[in-house]
Amino acid sequence: MGEIRNFRSGNHNEPPPHGAMPRRLAAIIVGDIASYSRLMQADEEGTHVRVKRIERDLIEPSIVEHHGSLVKTTGDGFIAIFDSPVEAVRCSIVIQQNLVGRNASIPKESRIEYRIGVNLGDVIVEPDDVYGDGVNIATRIEGIAEPGQVYISGAIYEQIKHKVVCGYESLGDRKVKNITDPVRVYRVLPDADAVGRTRGRRENTLLFLLSITLLVIATGVLWYLLAQPKGRVGEQAATPTATPAASPIPQPSPREAATQTPQPSPSLASAPPSPTPAPSQPTAAPVLEPEMIAIRGGSFAMGSNDDPTERPIHQVTMKPFSIGKYPVTVREWNECAAAKACSFVARGKDDAPISNVSWTDAQQYAAYLAEATKKPYRLPSEAEWEYAARGGTQTKYWWGDKLQPGMAGCKDCGDLAAEQPAKVGSFKPNPFGLHDMGGGVDQWVEDCWHKTYQGAPGDGSAWNGGDCTSHVLRSGSWKNDSRYVRPSNRDGYDTNVRYPTHGFRVALSP
Repeated sequence: MGEIRNFRSGNHNEPPPHGAMPRRLAAIIVGDIASYSRLMQADEEGTHVRVKRIERDLIEPSIVEHHGSLVKTTGDGFIAIFDSPVEAVRCSIVIQQNLVGRNASIPKESRIEYRIGVNLGDVIVEPDDVYGDGVNIATRIEGIAEPGQVYISGAIYEQIKHKVVCGYESLGDRKVKNITDPVRVYRVLPDADAVGRTRGRRENTLLFLLSITLLVIATGVLWYLLAQPKGRVGEQAATPTATPAASPIPQPSPREAATQTPQPSPSLASAPPSPTPAPSQPTAAPVLEPEMIAIRGGSFAMGSNDDPTERPIHQVTMKPFSIGKYPVTVREWNECAAAKACSFVARGKDDAPISNVSWTDAQQYAAYLAEATKKPYRLPSEAEWEYAARGGTQTKYWWGDKLQPGMAGCKDCGDLAAEQPAKVGSFKPNPFGLHDMGGGVDQWVEDCWHKTYQGAPGDGSAWNGGDCTSHVLRSGSWKNDSRYVRPSNRDGYDTNVRYPTHGFRVALSP
């Protein structure tokens, strides 16, 4: 059982005091294992061990990392509460996406899949449980969710719709058991583009079937034409005034044929012997390396007072290094995937920044590049990234203290920032010649996540001590507002979880 916070006090064995029970507004997660009875019937002991391992290694840590409290586990599920609806939904996404990876090598009938419902409501808090319509609605939403999915109430949706970069599919108002009013329900789509694909699935199926039908008809007509006896088609179409159809291959006239000199066919006996070619050696294709910019060493004041996570401002001394001129592109990533060194093939245009990658994915690419080129490619440290992003400046943005349209790819940065990240290099470079150091895609760096800079190294190296279940992200994305494109902005996210706005660039030691 995870740590129970915010609602336990005194002697836990004593009954609650008389009078009004403590109430609070909370975001409630209810999770339940699909087909739990069938799994237990097939392998009771093994299923129990696997469920407890998932609770210990995934569910409880994820709740704690997202500032929630585990209320209880129920054998085949769990209940947790959060102060923040945003953190509740992020936690739910992390759990489901981690389970996808855990289930990848397991037969479908043996997979442990959770249904998750999330609601915002007033709850009664007791030492070991929570009660109220807020919990009941979360439970009912979980009950209609599909395995592996996160369903949320309209109350949660209104709180997070502009704060969590996801797609949301409205499932309409649902009448649920023992709840008087219908509940508006949304399905969470971690891939924001999936909502368009979901809406268009039916239309795409109809278009596919229509295409197949037309292809069958065209094939039948072609077969009919080719199967006719020679000349029959022409005879049926001919009229007294019709001109015979021209032959597709011109034939020589009798006179031309008589004057042509027959050419002897070459024979093995008369042909001069040709030298035996030397066996060719396979030539390895050159590796597509990202374009790098050399950065001189120096020192700078890292951090800002704009956010608690960016404090304290501290002086950092930097050694020379090189960093990618652009974020890693889809084309560069897919070369790694073709070499079987990266774990998936990316979709999108070749010159778009790679996205939907975890920190672990980014490390795979850096390791592939280092092995293929014999150069020390890696992810930049957080200090290297900020030093490079500032471009020698100390203003709020590298171009000054005020936002200027068209300088970065973010939600309120100008016309180029739309429904997807612009191709790399679409915006002006900073004074160091680097593009997209702010906006576009969030960019992973080497460092483990720390909530502040208290105790951070001052030599520009990566800060890898402490809890590394989360790593640092920089830059902000095309889905964030301009606050996130500041060079000092920082965030953390779960190390092994992919997210649609997350990308990266590489660095190179001298």
